[in-house]
Amino acid sequence: MTRYLIFALLTASPAIAAEWPTKPGDVPLSPEELNALAGQTFTFYDDGQAAFSAGGAYSYTYASGDAAFGTYSIAEDGSVCIAYRNGFSRCDLYVHSGERLILIDEKGDRYPVRPE
Repeated sequence: MTRYLIFALLTASPAIAAEWPTKPGDVPLSPEELNALAGQTFTFYDDGQAAFSAGGAYSYTYASGDAAFGTYSIAEDGSVCIAYRNGFSRCDLYVHSGERLILIDEKGDRYPVRPE
């Protein structure tokens, strides 16, 4: 019985995070930087804006003006996970790459943040 309980607990645990497809020189945001996300807005080169608010609120505004809303949380591996109101969810890793801030999505696509 104990063996089955342990197995059930292990299989019910969140999956271990996959390796992020980083490049040499990529440095993930520090815990301090991740904790300071609230109040920040990142603008990407397609003019989309990711806004992180106090209390974990999140919005992404497209260049068209349309917006998607949800909440964000910081995963144990340092990725930023978004749970959208429409049920979609995703995790991204933000890294410093030289002088740039880059968002890496789960597929490995890289999206640089425009400097302020």
